[in-house]
Amino acid sequence: MIEVEVDILVDKEEMEANEFVQNSIGRAIAGAVSALHGVKEDWNEIEIRVKRK
Repeated sequence: MIEVEVDILVDKEEMEANEFVQNSIGRAIAGAVSALHGVKEDWNEIEIRVKRK
């Protein structure tokens, strides 16, 4: 199982997240992104931005 650290920022303000939330979100994102074609197995960092329309 991979170890992850997740930073959550909302409108550039960092939100606190406990270890359970960090692991849940981080591993879900890591698993989804790792399944994409062309993503290297030994990636170091994933950055995702979500903007409201």
